[in-house]
Amino acid sequence: MDTSGKEKEAMQLMAEADKKVKSSGSFLGGMFGGVKLTAIGLWSSGNAFSRLINHTSPSGKDACEMYARAANMFKMAKNWTAAGNAFCQGARLHMQLQNKLDSATSFVDAGNAYKKADPQEAINCLNAAIDIYTDMGRFTIAAKHHITIAEVYESELVDIEKAIAHYEQAADYYKGEESNSSANKCLLKVGHYSAQLEQYPKAIEIYEQVATNTMDNPLLKYNAKEYFFKASLCHFIVDELNAKLAIEKYEEMFPAFADSRECKLLKKLLDAHEEQNCEAFTEAVKEFDSISRLDQWLTTMLLRIKKTIQGDAGDLK
Repeated sequence: MDTSGKEKEAMQLMAEADKKVKSSGSFLGGMFGGVKLTAIGLWSSGNAFSRLINHTSPSGKDACEMYARAANMFKMAKNWTAAGNAFCQGARLHMQLQNKLDSATSFVDAGNAYKKADPQEAINCLNAAIDIYTDMGRFTIAAKHHITIAEVYESELVDIEKAIAHYEQAADYYKGEESNSSANKCLLKVGHYSAQLEQYPKAIEIYEQVATNTMDNPLLKYNAKEYFFKASLCHFIVDELNAKLAIEKYEEMFPAFADSRECKLLKKLLDAHEEQNCEAFTEAVKEFDSISRLDQWLTTMLLRIKKTIQGDAGDLK
């Protein structure tokens, strides 16, 4: 497929849209100098300007449609940066026309395009959309986009602290809207990364909270033992006695945990740790792994515990 023709057509549409924007007011074009502006900042840029642009709304509406068409043509040509820029132009114009929802949608489209070329700019656009959605009281949609930002920080920018912050914000919004299942999914991400970053008290609090939320739910209670298991491992890394006390508490709270393979493993590991027996520790882990495969997170936590045993070789083999 020849994409050069699509790009050329897209650039022509952009030029036509820019002309329509400029014809709407002598200083309209000046509002589009850069791409890194927040939604709320644009919103408050002047009511007089908004009144002026609304007098010429047919021209402004046509320009919005042209920016969107141009953006989609750039997408077909896989020119993601140009597509993101075109969607941003449309988003800003929608903002000045007081089309809040259209503006937010265009910022999201821009973010999705930028994700393929400029992750930081994708985050800027998604944050602009979030500003609008929260201003409109649409917190569930805002939460969804906080998750998208968290995923960009996870996979593209590798900034786990910022990923955690966005998962926490998403969880808060979901809880406020009584979407507890979605909130728990976000909290589990926070717990996962907090433990990786050795923020064990925070991880323990989250795993206990989610386990408590799920253990009385007939559809979710099976997962509670996994969360109590992870909380116990975090306790174990901090202090062996803490782990013993925590396990006793979890058994009392959720009797099914006492009969689980996870709880039995924990007790074997506690015995091996108390005896400073590396071989017994490793054998217990191997036996568990032969039936329930250990993922990377569990392997990391178990290795951290094992390293506190004197004479440890530093692996689970």
